Amino acid sequence: MNMSQQSPSPSADRRLSVLARHLEPSSSTTVETSIVAAPTSGNAGTNSVFSHIVRAPEDPILGVTIAYNKDSSPMKLNLGVGAYRTEEGKPLVLNVVRQAEQLLVNDRSRVKEYLSITGLADFNKLSAKLILGADSPAIQENRVTTVQCLSGTGSLRVGADFLARHYHQRTIYIPQPTWGNHPKIFTLAGLSVKSYRYYDPATRGLNFQGLLEDLGSAPSGAIVLLHACAHNPTGVDPTIDQWEQIRRLMRSRGLLPFFDSAYQGFASGSLDTDAQSVRMFVADGGEVLVAQSYAKNMGLYGERVGALSIVCRNADVASRVESQLKLVIRPMYSNPPIHGASIVATILKDRNMYHEWTLELKAMADRIIRMRQQLFDALRARGTPGDWSHIIKQIGMFTFTGLNSEQVAFMTKEYHIYMTSDGRISMAGLSSRTVPHLADAIHAAVARAR
Repeated sequence: MNMSQQSPSPSADRRLSVLARHLEPSSSTTVETSIVAAPTSGNAGTNSVFSHIVRAPEDPILGVTIAYNKDSSPMKLNLGVGAYRTEEGKPLVLNVVRQAEQLLVNDRSRVKEYLSITGLADFNKLSAKLILGADSPAIQENRVTTVQCLSGTGSLRVGADFLARHYHQRTIYIPQPTWGNHPKIFTLAGLSVKSYRYYDPATRGLNFQGLLEDLGSAPSGAIVLLHACAHNPTGVDPTIDQWEQIRRLMRSRGLLPFFDSAYQGFASGSLDTDAQSVRMFVADGGEVLVAQSYAKNMGLYGERVGALSIVCRNADVASRVESQLKLVIRPMYSNPPIHGASIVATILKDRNMYHEWTLELKAMADRIIRMRQQLFDALRARGTPGDWSHIIKQIGMFTFTGLNSEQVAFMTKEYHIYMTSDGRISMAGLSSRTVPHLADAIHAAVARAR
């Protein structure tokens, strides 16, 4: 018999019968299986798996800009966010930055491949030289490891994560007050945050004695956050003699310095002057961490360009530290972006472009210093109660005015001037045209409180 003509086997019949039943349309007597929609499915009704989440408050600094943008007054003035503005109140792109970008665009050999985990090699090398000095013995002895990070914030976070994993002390002391993001960065990295006295509201200057006492009583080996220059938010910096006393105290206590350098060259107009505090700590042969940002001094805010340098005892330790920094960075953001770092490297390695950058940088710093003098003169001309000399004694982008939250609220309501509630103002947001308006508002706020 031909096998193709055989009748189906009983088992085959049963399989065909089961298949047929599955293909038949269900009758009214068929019992349907009830399927409950998963909480994350689109059929789960109006409830969300995130319904329990409460609305977070606005960032106290960025929230100022949100409020400013909602204000329709032609007189409004934003002195909250730390970004440089021209005399016309416009954002500034440095000429040398535009030149560097044009060179990069015209270079047909450039590609968009991933950088290494540690970033652009030229950028790292040049960044270390910029902050530590081209003739730094630490660099010459290969005791420095530098990794490209996401601006100053990212550099601080990478450094904090590294310390939380590998340093024997998990406590970091930060100045009181300090930039609002500092405690959040270090806490989320796993460090215990404590503060040391820094600002003296009575003198609107440095509480140097309180600083020495607090650091002197800190546990041996604790980490200490130091602002390299142009302290944010106060604008109050130690003198060189005071820095030397701080250095000696910290080294005698075995405290680990972690510098935040966000304003090199932007404070005084001199890159070397603004790096003196860092270089003092490096010169004694001890270990130091430095977070750098190019947001302010090159105007590369949105490019998020920064670096973390760790100065070690010897080259072998520096090499091992770098290997562990890679393990911090890889699962965090894998590797950094290429464009901003290429701009910085292009400028730093070209003699003429570097010189032009220093001129533009000094022009920005000088304009801010002029705004300080003009505001001080305007308040004095109005006879505003109080001593306002701290405005010209402080340095950098910010001034801690000494205004309280009620006075700030009054100035916002009546004069449409926006700033953080602690009275910090960004001098970079002022111009010769807007100084009189701010002086009128401060005068009214202070006189009203008397």
